Amino acid sequence: MNATVTTYAVYLMLAVPLTIWVARTLHKSGRVFLVDCFHGRQDLADSVNHLLVVGFYLVNIGFVALYLKVTNEVEQLRGIFEAVSAKVGVVLLVLGAMHFFNLLVFTKLRRRAELERSGPPVLPNAAPRAFAPEA
Repeated sequence: MNATVTTYAVYLMLAVPLTIWVARTLHKSGRVFLVDCFHGRQDLADSVNHLLVVGFYLVNIGFVALYLKVTNEVEQLRGIFEAVSAKVGVVLLVLGAMHFFNLLVFTKLRRRAELERSGPPVLPNAAPRAFAPEA
């Protein structure tokens, strides 16, 4: 087995478990947040949470697979470490960017849900009129 194939194997052995770990962590920790976004509707929150995880896997495992190829032939152990660290670093940045984007979207949903729960703004009572000097 040459160094390029070793690089592919090490990259996949790191990137796929990292993706699975991040997806499981987001699924487990994101449930409470989604329940709040969906006004306490746990069934809807669980369904959306599951769909998000499936989409997360599809996008990230697809990215990992597409990003597998190295442009130059890898030589020696140093080249393996450099290629794997660059590839895993990019995968981690993509995972972080997707997480940030998801949080941004659901934070906006949560704000909208909070506004809907609070109802329309209430106008303050009319302030007493200032006394005008009688003429």
